[in-house]
Amino acid sequence: MAGRARGSARALLAALLAPALVALLVTPARGRGGRDHGDWDASALLPPLPPREDAARVARFVTHVCDWGALATLSTEQAVRGWAFADILSLSDGPPGAGSGVPYFYLSPMQQSVGNLQENPHASLTMSLAQTNFCRKQGFDPQSPLCAHIILSGTVTKVNQTEMGFAKQSLFVRHPEMKTWPSSHNWFFAKLNITNIWVVDYFGGPKIVTPEEYYNVTFQ
Repeated sequence: MAGRARGSARALLAALLAPALVALLVTPARGRGGRDHGDWDASALLPPLPPREDAARVARFVTHVCDWGALATLSTEQAVRGWAFADILSLSDGPPGAGSGVPYFYLSPMQQSVGNLQENPHASLTMSLAQTNFCRKQGFDPQSPLCAHIILSGTVTKVNQTEMGFAKQSLFVRHPEMKTWPSSHNWFFAKLNITNIWVVDYFGGPKIVTPEEYYNVTFQ
């Protein structure tokens, strides 16, 4: 009798929890801005890829629709000092539809990459459309040139007071979870000052775009 009672109780508990578990599985993630904010995975929100022959426009497009990238710095860790060190960072160049082209970050001195940047601010940032649904829908492997990605190099610096408001708005609308991160970690806003740009979106090697060409792109 006791065994049957425990079995019935477990079955009842499972029945009660099932709707909640299903809701968790199908509810869209809010960490990337949620629907109508920064969730470019929704096909209805992802703008079309610009013509591939317009490399500067493709670069701006990739920067704007990507919510994160791999930032490579030079390590200050004793075991791998001077070696390339890549880490994933959330980023934003502006609210959806209002990109500036400037990758902004929300950083803490507790991050290894920040320690590296304090000694050497030079870095390279890679962003790929593999993080959207574009490549999956087209059947492109993330390493395929057709799955467009870009590499931006430059220096990472703290933003000044003039840019602070825009950097904060750009990041928090796309990554609302950031608002709740512990203040004890001494978060600050930073950006990549771009000096070099490579676009890989077709066969034949990377296309080189100047910062002037990149920032002169206007979107209709």
